[in-house]
Amino acid sequence: MSWRFPKLIPRSAPVILLLLTLAAATGFAAVNHLVARFTANQQARGRKLYQLGLADANAARYDDAIAAFRAALTCDPTNSEYQLWLARALRDSNDPRRLDEAESYLIALWQRSPQDAAVNLALARVAAHRGSIEDATRYYHNAMYGVWNADPDSNRTNARIELIKFLLNQGAFKNAESELIALATSLPPDPASHFRAAQLFAQARDDAGALAQYEEALHLDPSNPAALAGAGQSAFHAGDYAAAQRYLQAAISANPQDASTLQLLASTDLVLRTNPFQSHISDAERNRRMAAAFAQAEKRLTECARQTGVDLNAATPSPMSPLSSLQSRWIATQPDLARLHSPAEADLPDNIMDIVFQIEQQTAAICGQPQGVDLALLLISQKVRTPANE
Repeated sequence: MSWRFPKLIPRSAPVILLLLTLAAATGFAAVNHLVARFTANQQARGRKLYQLGLADANAARYDDAIAAFRAALTCDPTNSEYQLWLARALRDSNDPRRLDEAESYLIALWQRSPQDAAVNLALARVAAHRGSIEDATRYYHNAMYGVWNADPDSNRTNARIELIKFLLNQGAFKNAESELIALATSLPPDPASHFRAAQLFAQARDDAGALAQYEEALHLDPSNPAALAGAGQSAFHAGDYAAAQRYLQAAISANPQDASTLQLLASTDLVLRTNPFQSHISDAERNRRMAAAFAQAEKRLTECARQTGVDLNAATPSPMSPLSSLQSRWIATQPDLARLHSPAEADLPDNIMDIVFQIEQQTAAICGQPQGVDLALLLISQKVRTPANE
């Protein structure tokens, strides 16, 4: 028997082709639907894994976070957000072996979008983990001037502060100071912002910059005890003892229980009572202070010699100790005290205080930091320009 089509099926070729085309289209649509459903399911699974990774990362469970982000990426391999968070988790795990992998993800993201501030910030933190000042500075700057999705002003300020803290931790004080100057020019009129900047200036050992920022904070919030104490401390370290006294007294009035501020105020008062170069004192008071400082220096020299076993009265002074030569200079200068009242002896005050300051500095180096009047004289010696400091 020969094969024959059923009578209901036309034998025309075009009709057969049309039927096959419709069947193919129906099958293609069905496959597309299945693929779309599979993709949607994978993306939904990826989102769930991503949320799990975020929770783990925020709880510092970095191994779990890394596993979750990796799984999320298998569901959605081109998702930039998943790649960024995986890189962050790899970096923050504090495993040096993972830094290279973190950086590879971030570099790939950076190549796609070099102006992305979040990616540049993540790269800056990788460089900071490695202690690379040059790379960290470059990427932090890229982040500052890059594109932020939200709150750009606050994010740029925070990125600069983060860079400053990194530089301070690395001991790069000059670099940090440059960033601090830039920060100070862009701060909002907010006392907390200026207070934070003042603390950073103080860490950078820029007492004048710290004082200026504390004063800005006090201009906006005059009764802030912490800002008053900070201003007093910065003024003290800058050698402006009159300003230090004013701020410290105000800080104590606002917070009488602040023991460290009370102690610093006592030191400030002692410096102001001891300093013979203090402005607005009489010649008689200046001479009295010089004579008292001269006598105090000899006591400090004698005590330091006793502690170190140096005999200042030996017939042959010890050539190994500078204390003996300082004793000889002190004895040679002693007659100058009687001529302090003479107008013709204008250089005597500097000569007398020169030996006082040298004794205080040398004994501090040999016998350690002094206390009381000796500390006050040492502080004055570090701020007053005399032959001992030239």
